Amino acid sequence: MSEAQPPVPDVKQPVTDDSIAVRQLSHYQFTWVAGEAGQPGTWTLQLVLDQGAWEEVLTIDADDADNLQDLLASASIVFFDVRRRTLMFGTTPVGKA
Repeated sequence: MSEAQPPVPDVKQPVTDDSIAVRQLSHYQFTWVAGEAGQPGTWTLQLVLDQGAWEEVLTIDADDADNLQDLLASASIVFFDVRRRTLMFGTTPVGKA
């Protein structure tokens, strides 16, 4: 007699680009677009994720652009949660910060 096998979970198929929630940042590019005369410009941050499988463009202010540039330059691994539009800067073991 064989033991009963546990049921196989019901995984929604097919797995598509839209079903992947978290992707790894491969490359990024900041851009600045001039505003009308006397008006501030607009900063954008283009994220190239999973070696180009997905791209996202974020509109950010100058302070965020400055802070993100510092974080992106120093992080070895960065992830982006597509659904929540959240950048996550790798993981750090406790006591290593």
